[in-house]
Amino acid sequence: MKLDTNEILQWTGAVFIVAGHSLNAVGPEAYPYNILTFFIGTILFLAWTIRVANKPQMIVNAVGILVCIGGLVKAFG
Repeated sequence: MKLDTNEILQWTGAVFIVAGHSLNAVGPEAYPYNILTFFIGTILFLAWTIRVANKPQMIVNAVGILVCIGGLVKAFG
C-alpha cells in the first residue's frame, strides 16, 4: 500500500486531532498543549483541503486555526 501526500496529511492531521481531544479529557493540566495539538492537526487538514480543493472544509479549518491562534495568544501572552 502506497501512501500519497494527501493520505499522509489526512492521517497525521487525524492523529493530532484525536490527541487534542485526549488532552482535553485529561483536564486543565493539559492546557495549553491541547490547543497546540489541535492547531497542528488543523494546519495539516487545511493543507490537505487546499490540495484537494475542498472549499467547505477549508472554511472550517481556517476558522479553527483562528480560534486556536486566539487560544494560543491567551495561553502564551
